[in-house]
Amino acid sequence: MDTVTIYTDGACSGNPGPGGWGAILRCGTHEKEISGGERETTNNRMELLGVISALELLKRPCRVELYTDSQYIERALNEGWLRSWKAKGWRRKGGELKNIELWQRLDGLLSQHSVTVHWVKGHADNEYNNRCDALAVRERDLAASR
Repeated sequence: MDTVTIYTDGACSGNPGPGGWGAILRCGTHEKEISGGERETTNNRMELLGVISALELLKRPCRVELYTDSQYIERALNEGWLRSWKAKGWRRKGGELKNIELWQRLDGLLSQHSVTVHWVKGHADNEYNNRCDALAVRERDLAASR
């Protein structure tokens, strides 16, 4: 099983507002950058789409080391929030789960891969997180101009 390292980030101007996401996938000596954006979105949607879009590129089951500065994503995966939401019919303790379709897509992708999630401090000294942030900000700015 190949090991792929994925870094992701999302950016949004206003919440909701124009947003973007960026991801970098690394496997051995290969590296790929991807990004996207939406004109009217939220920061959490962009963070989720960065992770989902990167995982969707994997053509076979992989061991994935995922790095994100999103505590929302890190806690949902590492602290069992996603598992709990799913067990409760995709609902949170306080009611409706936002971005349910994205969480369901992510859940399906997680079942195909062995994913370990690492939280990194945003806008700090992690070169790849900073590159993802630059990709996300570029896409956010492009979305704002559409």
